[in-house]
Amino acid sequence: MTPQPVPHWPGRMIGSVHVRSTPQGPAEQAVFVHGLAGSATNWTDLMDELKDTVTGHAIDLPGAGFSPAPPDGDYSVAAHSKAVIELLERTGPAHLFGNSMGGAIAVRVAAARPELVRTLTLVSPALPDLLPRYGPVRVAAAAIPRLGEWVADRLRLVPVEQRITASMAMVWADMGACHPIRLRDAIEEQRRRDDLPYAGEAVVGSARGIVTEYFRWGADNLWRQAAKVEAPTLIVHGRHDRLVRPAMARKAYRTFRQVRLVLLPTAGHVAMMEMPRVVAAEARRLIGETRLGNAPLPG
Repeated sequence: MTPQPVPHWPGRMIGSVHVRSTPQGPAEQAVFVHGLAGSATNWTDLMDELKDTVTGHAIDLPGAGFSPAPPDGDYSVAAHSKAVIELLERTGPAHLFGNSMGGAIAVRVAAARPELVRTLTLVSPALPDLLPRYGPVRVAAAAIPRLGEWVADRLRLVPVEQRITASMAMVWADMGACHPIRLRDAIEEQRRRDDLPYAGEAVVGSARGIVTEYFRWGADNLWRQAAKVEAPTLIVHGRHDRLVRPAMARKAYRTFRQVRLVLLPTAGHVAMMEMPRVVAAEARRLIGETRLGNAPLPG
């Protein structure tokens, strides 16, 4: 019998955002940043695996999860990065984790505020790709003015169960591996969000924010920001990722200064949800090397 997953960690408002935290334990802190249309609960199982190594804090980005919409309506990567920095300023230097759009945000944070980031763990980070897959193309379409809002309104007419099943089938390599309780949680959360007046705006605005980053040139380009990151970095990619091409891992390996690359043959886009024990073991290894003052070794 498959054991029941742990309950989602309790949350509270910290400044302007909602944050879910593991019980105060280890002195070392970690901050977790979710992707587009995700929330802090995407990190529940990985935080459980790491709770004896770090005290974890998973943020609901502005307008996501239980965080209210930002007063200025700004859902850009820069605005999300500011929210993460504000949390890090409260936790103190921490190990920073990011998935998908959250990975792009984490890169910008690590480049801008190196003193706040002890290590950087990126799971399928959404870094600019000139050959995007079908999923990112759909994100780009949703980011088109007026079309994005129309798509969001139309999606609300689709039964919640159908929407969540389609979404999870896209991001998991094998949706059958998702625990029924986690599927139920996602459905219930989507029902709650459907009643929020800003839910569609938050997703469309964040989609536009990440698309803008894909076409940004100059010093602020995310790849140039990645080259500035000083923190030891772990990059995890699933070979069955339908959203971010695993081939981008090679470019990341060439770009970050201190980096280890892990390719998971049976994972998709959300490896921290699909195989949290494996991702936790790699993150724990990186954190341990940092404690010893060693840079991560390749491989």
